[in-house]
Amino acid sequence: MNVTQMLKHCDLVLQIALKKIDLSPVNALFGTIGRITKIEMQIFNNGIPRNMPTFQKLIVNFECNFDEAKEGLLKTLDNYQLTCQNDMLPDFHILFGKMKEKDWGFLEYKHLDHHLKQFNV
Repeated sequence: MNVTQMLKHCDLVLQIALKKIDLSPVNALFGTIGRITKIEMQIFNNGIPRNMPTFQKLIVNFECNFDEAKEGLLKTLDNYQLTCQNDMLPDFHILFGKMKEKDWGFLEYKHLDHHLKQFNV
């Protein structure tokens, strides 16, 4: 993944909270691991675990235009902020389970922080 693909990937991940992307169900084992990971990250303020599997829909392995990817991510961030302000975030994530606004914010922040640091941007 390059920087442009990372921007597009982060955009897609944010779209889950906006209900624009539906993820495939996970089996009970992955669901349990996801819920434990969410709790562990919150308790210890950890980042995204290394080599955590990615849903197929969120993998960006195609070429993207940098300016379009950047603008798309910024637009999605604005939409995410409006969705938060209007208290319209989903109350469930297919991997992480029950979600409150603070859960979405924490996990979205950790995900963006992980990738921005990964690429030194």
